[in-house]
Amino acid sequence: MAGWNHTGVKEFLLVGLTENPDLQIPLFLLFFFINFITLVGNWGMIILIRLNAQLHTPMYFFLSNLSFCDICYSTVFAPKMLINFLSKHRSSTFYGCVLQSFFFAVYVTTEGILLAMMAYDRYVAIVNPLLYTAVMTQGVCIQMVLASYLGGLINSLTHTIGLLRLDFCGPNIVNHYFCDIPPLLKLSCSDVHNNEMLLLIFSALIAMFTFTVVMVSYIRIIIAIQRIRSAEGRHKAFSTCVSHLTAVALFYGSTAFSYVQPSSQYSLEQEKVSAVFYTLVIPMLNPLIYSLRNKDVKDAARRTIRWTETST
Repeated sequence: MAGWNHTGVKEFLLVGLTENPDLQIPLFLLFFFINFITLVGNWGMIILIRLNAQLHTPMYFFLSNLSFCDICYSTVFAPKMLINFLSKHRSSTFYGCVLQSFFFAVYVTTEGILLAMMAYDRYVAIVNPLLYTAVMTQGVCIQMVLASYLGGLINSLTHTIGLLRLDFCGPNIVNHYFCDIPPLLKLSCSDVHNNEMLLLIFSALIAMFTFTVVMVSYIRIIIAIQRIRSAEGRHKAFSTCVSHLTAVALFYGSTAFSYVQPSSQYSLEQEKVSAVFYTLVIPMLNPLIYSLRNKDVKDAARRTIRWTETST
């Protein structure tokens, strides 16, 4: 097919987080533990929400989808990363690398949009509590989740198609621990200006949209909370938002640092440090953030544990 990739590169070699051989085993153990906690925590959150009828609300529907998204996008690269810590030949085929970048872009974009949808859910719950069940119906919640995945798919397809149209003549050493789009663009022997502009524009547009939704929602929430007369009522209303605000700040802060910046200021070493945070640490922290500060989740966990003990 004319115009599509006719690369001479058959595989890419991943540098990883570090080339220091003394750090490979300790890093393997560290990230194996982080990935284990990520999988246990997020699957545990999904199962907990599924088993407890009290958590069958829009808020926890979104949270279960956030947990599923965390599982998917950390699984996209974590197994390969762990294998590479124990391997001397850290390679990936060209199309395997493109596929990894495709799925990662799908899930990381979906997560960002999902967090914005969750902010809107909190806005409706606090500002218009009497209309909450009428506005946030099951059908509306499903459509919002599907829209999040559609946004991720469109964003990812745009960059993946652009990547496949480039030539890669060599070198083939990716200065990263997974096949992210920016380090792959650095290796192309084609003109990547359009790809870099698309990456910056799409990242900026998605960031602006999600940030606007979050900011407008929370400005309205703060105004509504100030109108609540009792201190206990204000505290209860705000406490339902603290976990989400924490997750939003961690995720948007780290991803914005990686993608919403001009290519002239882009540093692969800085991006690797930032990527560790939003690809490994945040998926592990999300279930902890939502469980440790959420009374409903803690109560549901206690009930589930008691039910398990009495049924055995």
